[in-house]
Amino acid sequence: MSEHPYPPPSTTPDWTATAGLAPGSAAAPASAPAEVRAEAAHPAQPGLATPPRRRSAGMLVLAVIGFVVLGVVALLVALYLLAGLGLAGLVIGAIMALVPLAIVFAGIRWIDRWEPEPRGALVFAFLWGAGMSVLIALLVDAEIRNVVAMAGGPPEGFEFFGAAVQAPIVEELGKGLGVLILFWAVRRHFDGPVDGIVYAATVAGGFAFTENILYFGTQLAEDGLLSGGTIEIFLVRGLMSPFAHVMFTAFIGAAIGFAARRAGALAGLGLLLVGAVPAILLHAFWNGALFFVGDFYGYYVLVQVPMFLVAVVIVIALRKQEQRLTAERLGEYAAVGWLHPQEVAVLATPAGRRTAQAWAARHGVPQLMRAFIRDATRLAHARQRILGGREGIGAHVDEAELLQRVAASRHALMWGRATP
Repeated sequence: MSEHPYPPPSTTPDWTATAGLAPGSAAAPASAPAEVRAEAAHPAQPGLATPPRRRSAGMLVLAVIGFVVLGVVALLVALYLLAGLGLAGLVIGAIMALVPLAIVFAGIRWIDRWEPEPRGALVFAFLWGAGMSVLIALLVDAEIRNVVAMAGGPPEGFEFFGAAVQAPIVEELGKGLGVLILFWAVRRHFDGPVDGIVYAATVAGGFAFTENILYFGTQLAEDGLLSGGTIEIFLVRGLMSPFAHVMFTAFIGAAIGFAARRAGALAGLGLLLVGAVPAILLHAFWNGALFFVGDFYGYYVLVQVPMFLVAVVIVIALRKQEQRLTAERLGEYAAVGWLHPQEVAVLATPAGRRTAQAWAARHGVPQLMRAFIRDATRLAHARQRILGGREGIGAHVDEAELLQRVAASRHALMWGRATP
């Protein structure tokens, strides 16, 4: 530990008593206690891991029920794939599908680096995409095929209808429903369009994983592992367009994310439908164009690659907006003594975080650093929820708890000792 600017106190203050103040108004945060203001006059060595939030028994029960249901649905989908592809086709197809899934997860991790979402919520999102949304698509497809068969068989153009009309509508609404459920269930961790894109991308990644198993396994059954058809479909679906479903459903996630900033719970349903319109249209264009394009690879370079680059630019712009929001909200806490002004730059800029994490790595406390940054970032978002009139979902409670955690972290690291 580095030298301290002044001697440590003889006793550790009771942060539970002093930092657990009545929450601040929407106009400004509550002023920091005298002890915190004194310590915040000097930059602290960052980071200290703190215990996780306690969850209510009711929410825990609902979470368990949700995961059990999704687990059963995922098992049913796996049995469906096993029946259609056989064990070898299922296993090899799943291994092949892991490649685009890993690419998608790497992209999600890049998007989610600033304020990581809870792992449990991301697991739920993936299971919804890989299981429930696939089951919805299969059931609707089976019902439509039954109706068509009863009417005398598929008419001309039925294949185009299925790819360019039915699939976009059913799949995007099915995936979007999972994002909406997360919006309702984890609203304290659903703070804006970036969060919405992360959840939507995870749902879409799960859906694409299962769909790729089906496509790869079917091609394997027809042509074999090393055939030209199998290699080409892996190249096209696995390496050239792993983010296709992510780009479609991201519109829904971003729309619901904008609703999360100020709107109530019911507004999420309306914003799902708003976001579903561009998601469905882009999905329909993506699928439908394949029926008319002769040179797929030329079309890919001229149309699909620019679409992907535009999506990346939009995500970067939204991430920068999130960084500005973090700096503004933490600046308000620095103004009333909870943080040193220099710490805002450390906590609210990518360069500052890299510098702080490099320091933590040299001193053997990288986890402590990550915890400090995480809590401060969540504090900024809790403050934003208060300003947006979303106190009803526990924003004041979150603010009070996070202020305690951040203050205790600063205190412990300034004096080189951990909290109990």
